[in-house]
Amino acid sequence: MKRGKRYKKTLEGYDKTQLYDPEEAIRQVKQNATAKFDETVEVHIRTGCDGRHADQQIRGAVVLPHGTGKSVRVLVFAKGTKIDEAEAAGADFVGGQELIPRIQNEGWLEFDKVVATPDMMGVVGRLGRILGPKGLMPNPKAGTVTMDVAKAINDLKAGKIEYRLDKTNIIHCPIGKASFGEDQLMENFRALMDAIIKARPAALRGTYLKSVVITSSMGPGVKVNTLRLTN
Repeated sequence: MKRGKRYKKTLEGYDKTQLYDPEEAIRQVKQNATAKFDETVEVHIRTGCDGRHADQQIRGAVVLPHGTGKSVRVLVFAKGTKIDEAEAAGADFVGGQELIPRIQNEGWLEFDKVVATPDMMGVVGRLGRILGPKGLMPNPKAGTVTMDVAKAINDLKAGKIEYRLDKTNIIHCPIGKASFGEDQLMENFRALMDAIIKARPAALRGTYLKSVVITSSMGPGVKVNTLRLTN
């Protein structure tokens, strides 16, 4: 891949082969985030899990103390009194059966998260082929299939993110924006890593966290010393 002059210049500021303490890694990432927009700071975690085995799957959610820096649009599938509850909690869109053709036929996807009450999952399930690949399908483990729609909405608006293994057994998550303070990014990073460390599958043998890299949208990755994550 051909790299631009700006990207190459950032490589001069640090040793890409070195393992950094988390605080220093975040400092480097902020320094390297020189794009003309507020870059997202991301964490990429390569695990020793084999996601082909059900007992080595990882999926969950965590509320970042300082949010993601992104405004989240929440769609709620509900009926009865739960519609009023969702609207009162600040859901951007609330509905039921009538939303299916809008999403299926019109390609409407102007939302970032989807919440559903359990009694609506029969309806929402028909959208699996559309919502699933985009990571939008409600899931009990992520707290997005629930009768407590108000809490789910509040958590998502406050900065709740979902983590799970991809097909290569890597977890990718945002932890904020480059404009965040170092302390804010560090607290978000700690919250995410604490949750992932606790989610270690009991069936896993060997190394759990093979590598952890922090990067910004347009910047190079900075490797984190994984031995420092449990201290």
